Amino acid sequence: MSDIVKKHFDAVAPNYDQQRRQLIPCFDDFYGMAADAVACVNQAPRILDLGAGTGLFSAFIRSKYPLASFTLIDLSEEMLKEARARFGDNPAFNYIAADYSNYPYTEKYDAIISSLSIHHLTHTAKRELFSTIHERLVDGGVFVNADQAAGSTPFWDDYYMSQWVSTIQKSGLSNDAIEASIERRKVDINASVQDQINWICEAGFVHADCIYKHHGFAVFAAFKNGVTA
Repeated sequence: MSDIVKKHFDAVAPNYDQQRRQLIPCFDDFYGMAADAVACVNQAPRILDLGAGTGLFSAFIRSKYPLASFTLIDLSEEMLKEARARFGDNPAFNYIAADYSNYPYTEKYDAIISSLSIHHLTHTAKRELFSTIHERLVDGGVFVNADQAAGSTPFWDDYYMSQWVSTIQKSGLSNDAIEASIERRKVDINASVQDQINWICEAGFVHADCIYKHHGFAVFAAFKNGVTA
């Protein structure tokens, strides 16, 4: 993941959570559907949060599984500082400041989650990461990615972006915050919903699908083996 991405998120870290709701028009449904999809048989699941940032997604999962243990990995130490402030000295939380796309993982997890991060990777790196995620999950484990997705054609990309800009301009955010967010999106490398589902399936997952979509915001979920409805 690039130094440019790290620089952008280091800068926004102190205000990240405050701005999330204003920058994600579908915030409640987006995170709500993602949290619902994290289904673990183990009531004390081991959770790996990729690109965890301030720990926002992990906080939703902690409410669902209060006995869970969490590993939060992020390239930005500034973002992880905010996560530490959120969770305090809770021993259930472990923090790693590193590039999650090439980190040498050694543990297995019941769930691997991510939100608004994987779209920063090249498409090749996305595919490699999906394979790593599959490898690091226990049988029956779940992968949930609440992220951005490209439109099926440039027409839809332009439409989604124009709708998003129009919405955040009415959100109450300062002009500086709006411009900074638009600038951050210039380094995005979005992939289409279908491509991402295909790559997740190629990695060995079953029941892969996009379970929620609002314009360019999409939630993907998939399981590793042995799960029936």
